[in-house]
Formats: sequence, structure tokens, C-alpha cells
Amino acid sequence: MRRTLVWDLPTRLFHWLFAGGFIAAAVIALGLGDDSPLFPYHGIIGLALGLMLVLRVVWGIVGSRHARFRSFAYGPGAVAGYLKGVVTGRGLRYAGHNPGSAYVIFAMLALMLGLAVTGVMLGRGNESVKDVHEVLVWAMIAVAGVHVLGVIVHSIRHRENLTASMVHGCKDVQESDGIRTPRRLAAAVFLLVTGAWTVALVNAYDTATRSTTVPALGVSLQLGEAHDGGDRQHRDRDDD
Repeated sequence: MRRTLVWDLPTRLFHWLFAGGFIAAAVIALGLGDDSPLFPYHGIIGLALGLMLVLRVVWGIVGSRHARFRSFAYGPGAVAGYLKGVVTGRGLRYAGHNPGSAYVIFAMLALMLGLAVTGVMLGRGNESVKDVHEVLVWAMIAVAGVHVLGVIVHSIRHRENLTASMVHGCKDVQESDGIRTPRRLAAAVFLLVTGAWTVALVNAYDTATRSTTVPALGVSLQLGEAHDGGDRQHRDRDDD
């Protein structure tokens, strides 16, 4: 075995931006609260994560070898075998995602979809999904905790630094299990689209009304309770 490129650049960028974005949004929402002037930005980050989710789904279909969903669509038997291997230290080594991380990834993507949908519904005034949104946040935190614990246990048991591999993209595997290129052009497109989307959301954000407009769709979303000044502006427009 030799050090071989396994993770393409778009997959690595998504991994770290998704993790950082969720942590930032959670800290703002749970740590600072609804009254913080930064609270609306947790919604903007959430909308950026929603777009990233869509792009990851696309990449999971057309991306490189180990980024494709079909490469880590393991059955329950594979998961049971993997967990047994972790306990005994005799489990198989996987070039891409192992069965444990695969199920965590699918869970995170599903939870992020739920967070994005309920977040948009809240932004459109549907307060009935507020409790569901909060439950999904805590569920995501729990799943992320399991993921981190799993990475630590796997790294110790198999003497394989999974975290580092998601930085430089390489693992000690058979050369035939690797990929040819890091897909830099796709990574550049990912960053450009995500960055442009986020900048547009920030530029459209109105501090008085605490609302923004979704790019391309033209849909206005409320990201927090409007200030009195914003309320008066809306009333003045209605009077006109």
C-alpha cells in the first residue's frame, strides 16, 4: 500500500465548510439567542448550507469514485461487521467511507434537509415548525458527536488518521483504489456558486426588517423579529 489520493477537493471542501457552517449557526442560535443582532445570520448560514446540500447531492451522483453515494451505500450487515471489527480490531479497511461513517453521512444530509425546509417555513411565517426545527438541531448535534467519537475510535483502532485524510485527501491504500485527479475545476465552481449565493443573501439582508431575499427565487424570508423601525417602515408602505 502507498499514500494515494482518495478524496477529491469538492468533497473535502464540502466536509469542512458544512461542519464550520453548522457550528457557527448553532453557536449563534443556541448560544446568543433570538434577541442577538447576529441571530439573523444563523439563517443566512443555514440557507448557504441548504445550497451546499443540493450541490453535494449532485456531486454524490456525478462526482469522483468515493464521493458517489453508491460507493458507500452499505447494508445493515456491513455496518454490523464494521462495528464488530472496531471492537476486535480486526475489521476491514475501507479506501472510502466505512459503513459506520456512511450511515452518519446519510443521517446528516437528511437532517440538514429537514433543517433547511423548516428554516424556510419559519422564514415564511409558519411558527408551527419551530419545535421541529429545534429538535432537528439537537439531533444533528448528537449525530455529529457520534461521528467525531467514531472517527477517534477508528483512528486509534486502525492507526489511520481519518481527519488528516480529509485535509490532504490521501490514505494508505492500494493505488488502484485511488482517484486520478482532485477535481480542482469542480471545486472552484463549488466555491464560486456557494460564495456568490452567500454574498447575495448578505447583500439582500435588511437590518431594519431582519429579512433577506433568496437569490434567483425572489422569495423574502424573515430571519428574526423586525425592529420597531422596520415595522413602522412596513406600515408606512402599507399606508401609501
